[in-house]
Amino acid sequence: MPIGLVGTPPAVAAVEDQFAEREGAFTTTSYADVGAAQAAIADRDIYGAIAITAEGTQLLTSTAASPVVAQLLAEVARGIGEAQGSPVEVRDVVAADPDDPRGSGLAVTVLPLIILGIAIGAISTLLARDSLGRAGVLAVGSVMAGFVGVLLVQGWLGIIGENWWLNAGVLTLTVGTVAATVAGLGAVLGPPGIGLGAVTMVLLGNPLSGASSAPELLPQPWGTIGQALPPGAGASLLRGTAFFDGAGAGRPLWTLLAWLLVGGALLAVAGVRSRRGAPRRQPRKCSTVDAPGR
Repeated sequence: MPIGLVGTPPAVAAVEDQFAEREGAFTTTSYADVGAAQAAIADRDIYGAIAITAEGTQLLTSTAASPVVAQLLAEVARGIGEAQGSPVEVRDVVAADPDDPRGSGLAVTVLPLIILGIAIGAISTLLARDSLGRAGVLAVGSVMAGFVGVLLVQGWLGIIGENWWLNAGVLTLTVGTVAATVAGLGAVLGPPGIGLGAVTMVLLGNPLSGASSAPELLPQPWGTIGQALPPGAGASLLRGTAFFDGAGAGRPLWTLLAWLLVGGALLAVAGVRSRRGAPRRQPRKCSTVDAPGR
């Protein structure tokens, strides 16, 4: 778990020794002052920071990044403050939405997106006859799911914020990536491919997404694997656009685009194979029939 430390060298060294007793649970980075640590939290480089000053111990955290991690760091900072005999001041640098202080709303959004993507991918495979038709169903279905999703999550429930269009694009891309992967596998492998895609997204992607806590809290390497799957990448990308002004969006964005490319490639392969396997029509032979009396 990456966190920051602010304070004099002896104070930072003492805290690092306490963290070392936790068997590598934390990765610490020292910052010159509180402002630098706050900037690192806003950039999603760290989950929080502990600042030890003459006034006491201060905890900088972010419930928007992970309420679970924020609570964990509060317990750690409280123990450090008690050991030094100083109070702990908690400052939420990037706070979660007031309507969803525990971050549960964002976490439960992942599974409906996965189910929508699977449904759209299955429908496109079973109903469309060619790759172009399947791509059309995927595009229309994903865009509709993205805009309806942002209306529900941001407009009605109000659990995410910032740019509506950007969040709608993230939801569309997440659903479209899942749908394209399922459709591509279905086009190449048939119904078993749809099942394989659904199992991968639901049984692996959803629990390993880290949306309810943080990827670093999952057993490794499963946390890393979860971020390489569309559900985990989609949740991380949505967290970045909804709370952090796009910070940390690069890696999950490229992950989703890579999966989308794989799904499109599978659809293209299925289309080429279908055209090669289609029976060719034989040209009709014309025969001349003599008219009666000739």
